[in-house]
Amino acid sequence: MHNLALELKHRGHQVSGSDDTIFSPAKERLQQAGLLPDKEGWEPTMITPNIDLIILGMHAKMDNLELLKAKELGIKIQSFPEFIASHAANKKRIVIAGSHGKTTTTAMVMHCLKTNNVPFDYLVGSQLEGFERMVSLSDAPYMVIEGDEYLSSALDMRPKFLHYQPHVAVITGIAWDHINVFKTYPEYVNQFNLFTESLAPHAHLYVHKSVVEEPLFDSQVPYKQYDSFEFIDTEDNSVVLFENNQYAMQIFGAFNFQNMKAASLLCNAVEINTAKFLKSMTSFHGTGKRQEKVFESDSVLAMRDFAHSPSKVQAAVKAVRAKFSQRHLVCMLELHTYSSLNEEFIPHYTNSLESADAALVFIDKHALEIKDKTFPNEALLHQTFPNAVIAKSVEDIKKFVLSNRSKEPAVWMMMSSGNFGGWRFE
Repeated sequence: MHNLALELKHRGHQVSGSDDTIFSPAKERLQQAGLLPDKEGWEPTMITPNIDLIILGMHAKMDNLELLKAKELGIKIQSFPEFIASHAANKKRIVIAGSHGKTTTTAMVMHCLKTNNVPFDYLVGSQLEGFERMVSLSDAPYMVIEGDEYLSSALDMRPKFLHYQPHVAVITGIAWDHINVFKTYPEYVNQFNLFTESLAPHAHLYVHKSVVEEPLFDSQVPYKQYDSFEFIDTEDNSVVLFENNQYAMQIFGAFNFQNMKAASLLCNAVEINTAKFLKSMTSFHGTGKRQEKVFESDSVLAMRDFAHSPSKVQAAVKAVRAKFSQRHLVCMLELHTYSSLNEEFIPHYTNSLESADAALVFIDKHALEIKDKTFPNEALLHQTFPNAVIAKSVEDIKKFVLSNRSKEPAVWMMMSSGNFGGWRFE
């Protein structure tokens, strides 16, 4: 939302906004742009008849005082995805959907289009190298959109990606998530069936083979199945093989090359051939908090990764284990999301850390308080993560780090959508 505010201000609009808590780096970026509210919280007197449009995020609930005032005054209200869809109504829309891989795939498409000087707008879920904001709204003929399956707003309980009606789309994978909204796995999978029905007429749809094999996936829309690029991945090199040529890559891991295949198909739809696409990928360094290096020496490599759902954790650990097979692998996972802290969902993480030489699972008491949840059953945690230390505080993390610090050469993985209670690898 703050990126959208910055982009609208950049485009010459008069913008204001509110939130109950504003975190860094959004706080500093809004302040620099002159958009930071005088105080945090909801103030209905800020909602006046001269406002043309209110863009509503998921954080504001039905009883939000500002929302109630806006409805009383009859001000036009749109959800974030509804606004994006209205902006992109006359553009060729390229949408990336999936439980995992969609941010990376979106970033790859964006990097390729930029490298090949193709003008486009975009909406992506991570700050990317070479892009000032995570949203761009111009008069470009294309729009690349990361299609999230989460709900749009308190007034619009449809998944966000149902708004976009893409001309070209991909589904990168399906693994149950957002269980606070989609109470059963069949209900969750059905959102992707609905997504396929929402495509524009004569659209091109690409679906990863794992989705095709999912018995609950029942698309009535024609689609093409894809798998992955052929690749060689060693500790020293990551290379994609295509038509007797080799392309040296900055990123690694089978899942990334699966995402790269999806991105290539989407770029083919805007007339960038695969060879040209792969050439552009040789300068792609990945996305923020995805296999992102935070420390490197001759004997130690430390990375942070946004991996937090079971499928993301499994893919991330598997990729690092395969590439650095001769190193001591230390995996640290924070259970931070509503789903990951649910005792019915936790068993989905079974075996996700088993290839680590040392593992830690951290649960932040503050995150539990925010979500009004209690600490999960410890026996369940030990059963799910049999090789892991269960940490309840930053002090527990420090003790774990100290006990493994001398084991080199090593790779350290910190996986979370949170921040490990403020702890940093040093």
